[in-house]
Amino acid sequence: MAPAKKKSVKLLHCPTCGMIVQPKDEDFPFCSDRCRKIDLGKWAMGAYKISSPVVDPEVLEDLGGLTGGRNKGPENE
Repeated sequence: MAPAKKKSVKLLHCPTCGMIVQPKDEDFPFCSDRCRKIDLGKWAMGAYKISSPVVDPEVLEDLGGLTGGRNKGPENE
């Protein structure tokens, strides 16, 4: 009979301070409410950004309206 394989346990760390956390913890994936609020504050200040470019033409048109709608087409010259 083959020996039973041990289940590997992946350690998860708080993204703010690096402390080890458990998925069952109340503030998961953070270690505490304090770290959760620090992370939220970073999002609010613009420290984090979504890096994927916008490729949907409809979304690009909507964004053009927010920035003044300045298109470089011949109709706007």
